[in-house]
Amino acid sequence: MDYCSISKLGHREINEDSVGTFICDNGAGFVIADGLGGHGNGDIASQIAVNEFKKALECNTELSISQRLDEAIHNAQDAILLEQAHHNSPFQMKTTLAAVISKGKTAICGHIGDTRVYVFRHNKIWKRTLDHSVPQMLVLSRAIKEKDIRNHPDRNKILRALGVAGTVKYDVFEFETKKTQAILLCSDGFWENILEAEMCHLLKKSQSVHEWLNQMCKIVERQASKQNMDNFSAIAVWI
Repeated sequence: MDYCSISKLGHREINEDSVGTFICDNGAGFVIADGLGGHGNGDIASQIAVNEFKKALECNTELSISQRLDEAIHNAQDAILLEQAHHNSPFQMKTTLAAVISKGKTAICGHIGDTRVYVFRHNKIWKRTLDHSVPQMLVLSRAIKEKDIRNHPDRNKILRALGVAGTVKYDVFEFETKKTQAILLCSDGFWENILEAEMCHLLKKSQSVHEWLNQMCKIVERQASKQNMDNFSAIAVWI
């Protein structure tokens, strides 16, 4: 397994993205959390989420990867709500999260919000997470097409996030690592500025995971430079 990551400020004053890559005896873990812009302390929320993910991966070796993922997400929720109470700011600390944990022949993906995970097989996208957002719901209801998400006026309206009081709802799926070529985790500032066809084309022609991520970042930066560039983060993994 080979991997690399990137997290850039863009044109914003604060980078609210947090990135974590962890390799230990319990397996490998990758996570990106994107603090929700406009909520003030999104950078704190995203860092809390990554820290809790790290703790869950490194502890409780008797738990399965699905149990560790569940523990990480719920502990992150509890820690963010506790921090909100400490600062008396219930509306100012929220974050999306996308994570992958692998051990042996199995990997599990969990996500909340619009930070994405793409799983590649044979230079094609085998599966990607579906955003918890207004535009994604419109796609599922066939009101708009998939390609319309990137430029939709409501693309920043998130339907689920960590830091919202109540039961944590996240989506999860498992996959076999031996059948997997590559994995890409990325915040919306990244995937909004590169097409899936470009991801696949660059994967096919790249000689290393570092080259793949670097070439994708060039497209993201070129496209994002035409507008108010958001923070953007990504983790690329070759199996």
